[in-house]
Amino acid sequence: MRELGDLARDAARAGRYLTQSLRLMVGVPDYGTYLAHHRATHPDREPMSYEAFFRERQAARYSARQGKCC
Repeated sequence: MRELGDLARDAARAGRYLTQSLRLMVGVPDYGTYLAHHRATHPDREPMSYEAFFRERQAARYSARQGKCC
């Protein structure tokens, strides 16, 4: 039988995945994921602030549709 701690840990992990999925569905970018990626791939560069990251993601999301008819 599994320990209560294992179940709590699994439930917490599932909650984090669900939260991340819901945020992506409604267009809210995940700053924590960005920071982890940035640390792993660009350790020599300073990451964007949350505000700069959010503005950049919003611009990328909405500007991709400009200039297209379909």
